[in-house]
Amino acid sequence: MIEDGSKRTVSGVLVKVLVHRRDDRGMRLEEFASRCVRQGEVHELVTTDHHPGDPSIDRVGFLGFAEIRHGGVIDRGDEVRIGGQVVGTVLGFDACHFPNHYNILIRRETPVTGEQIALSPESTVQFVQTAAV
Repeated sequence: MIEDGSKRTVSGVLVKVLVHRRDDRGMRLEEFASRCVRQGEVHELVTTDHHPGDPSIDRVGFLGFAEIRHGGVIDRGDEVRIGGQVVGTVLGFDACHFPNHYNILIRRETPVTGEQIALSPESTVQFVQTAAV
């Protein structure tokens, strides 16, 4: 059964590049497969090589903070593009800093930092639906 219809791309801009990584972070995936984000909110983008169902998200690379310019719904599995490059897919959300911000966890083969992939402030950030509707 298909539950999701098509949606617009959530977009924003990178406002801060992060350069650190951790192997003992201890983040927890929220049970929710999607989160609504509003225009003007700022959320943290974090890469990891963990999989859904892992009890703790420890191996992480921090990309940066993004300001949402066009709000909407971010879903697990959305492709994340920054400055035109695909950096991974949304694994889920960690709410340890909420309501200040969500950690949006991005799945990729190897965690990377914003510095490692040459990100810069004002780069366009997009969360693009990839699942068939």
